[in-house]
Amino acid sequence: MRVFADRRDAGRALAKRLAAEGPFDVVVGMARGGVIVAGEVAKALAVPLQVLVVRKIGAPRNPELAMGAVSAHEVILDAGAQARYRLDAAALDEAIRCERERLEARVARYGSADLALAGRRVLLIDDGLATGLTARAAIRECLAAGAREVVFAAPVGPPETADAIAAEEGAKVILGKRPISLHAVGAWYRDFTQTTDEEVMGALNEAADRSS
Repeated sequence: MRVFADRRDAGRALAKRLAAEGPFDVVVGMARGGVIVAGEVAKALAVPLQVLVVRKIGAPRNPELAMGAVSAHEVILDAGAQARYRLDAAALDEAIRCERERLEARVARYGSADLALAGRRVLLIDDGLATGLTARAAIRECLAAGAREVVFAAPVGPPETADAIAAEEGAKVILGKRPISLHAVGAWYRDFTQTTDEEVMGALNEAADRSS
């Protein structure tokens, strides 16, 4: 079932759901795809936009399946991933190192090394929720940056994952759609083409122009 035309369409739909949850001090989009959704939400709610880079640690032979996530200060692993994929410690360390390098390169590209979140109510947005590993890492990163409260939102995601994040991370989770069986986030979009760095920068620049 393809509900959203693209990430911008999903962001506009999510903004309507979030209007009653405010006010928020800042919207934080998770790079890359989440920034496009977040840009539309920030525009609709008239709130500043920031970017947070979190990298998925993909499973061997199936990189789209997350076995962990890494942010600037956090590494989160699926508890059973190492045994399930028969990874030794060296292989796991190498996977984490590679994703950290990619993360640092992207942070440098976006100029997003420091989040200005101290004392603020943060609306954290991605383009979908699946395993929840990247969402957890991002929530912890926002709290480490001094956020007073973090509300995580996505256009679509499974309710059991949302409930687990809310219970374990202490963050409110809001989903536009809560299918019992998700299969894949991309199945809910007609266009789920991978977001480019140029698109992320465009969304950030557009938000900065509005703020100025």
